[in-house]
Amino acid sequence: MTGFFSGKKIIIVGGTGTIGQSLLNSILADHPQVVRVFSRDEYKQFLLQQEYKEFTNIRYLIGDVRDYNRLERAMQDIDFVFHTAAMKHVPACEYNPFEAVQTNIIGTQNVIQAALACEVERVVFTSTDKAISPTNTYGASKLMAERLITAAQYHAGSKKTVFAAVRFGNVMGSRGSVIPLFKQQIKTSRKITVTCRDMTRFMMTLRQATELTMKAMQIAQGGETFVLKMPVVKLIDLAEVIIRNYSTTLGIDPDSIKIEEIGFRPGEKMYEELMTEEESTGALETSDMFIIRNSFLTPQNYSGASPSTKKSYSSHGLQPISANELNELLRDHNLLD
Repeated sequence: MTGFFSGKKIIIVGGTGTIGQSLLNSILADHPQVVRVFSRDEYKQFLLQQEYKEFTNIRYLIGDVRDYNRLERAMQDIDFVFHTAAMKHVPACEYNPFEAVQTNIIGTQNVIQAALACEVERVVFTSTDKAISPTNTYGASKLMAERLITAAQYHAGSKKTVFAAVRFGNVMGSRGSVIPLFKQQIKTSRKITVTCRDMTRFMMTLRQATELTMKAMQIAQGGETFVLKMPVVKLIDLAEVIIRNYSTTLGIDPDSIKIEEIGFRPGEKMYEELMTEEESTGALETSDMFIIRNSFLTPQNYSGASPSTKKSYSSHGLQPISANELNELLRDHNLLD
């Protein structure tokens, strides 16, 4: 991908979030002409300015994805748009559903309209496994946002903008993920709380999430959803690995840390799904991802891709990785320190 962003003008909507910051760091290595960091959090923008103060090609724009006029002004002369802004916390979306609608659905439509108005080249939207067969407001709002991105491609008319989505699992170590929560619980209360010991989740590293998003920006042909193949992790295994490693770092006896099962939060699922059986019917598969093609457009083909097996891609139907494999994965990505 070296050189793909060289000399380009890029905006990261939600650029102060975990994914946004990781994208910023990776894109800068490719010497873009400018990267505009668009978000509503002035304090996080201030921290970014301090971290990247030697870079003269970053612009920091305060704005809300709900504000169409501000978005359109921010996208002037832009080539590529990464849309990572969202309300992501499941309970917060459950208790404030219309706020989730305004950010995740209306905000996404604002991004689409602004991109078309400014004639940007490419837009990549970051979605989630919770958008599949959703049982909560967050997942339902992200599913609707995915549909808007897909529809944007065949409603674009004469516009040449390419739209695509990437579908994430749980990004390990990201803000709001369970790993920082477990560490904080060990440190402050000597107890970890889990909703259910047998719960499973798809897990991906921040680096994988970033690379998938950047690859989608490069190879998208229009209206697709890219899904990374990723390991399934059992929640109790994750808790035990974090306890064994982090408590030792703190000088705490791992056997003194209790695990308390507290039951499901509103809207939470036992298992997650990254691709439905229906979606797999027309999907393509490579060694590292699935490509769900837009059924309303002429079928696209990709180098090294073949038709996917017709089946759901669910954390229920896949064997979780072992505790030792999980330990190595976390250690390789410096998530046990």
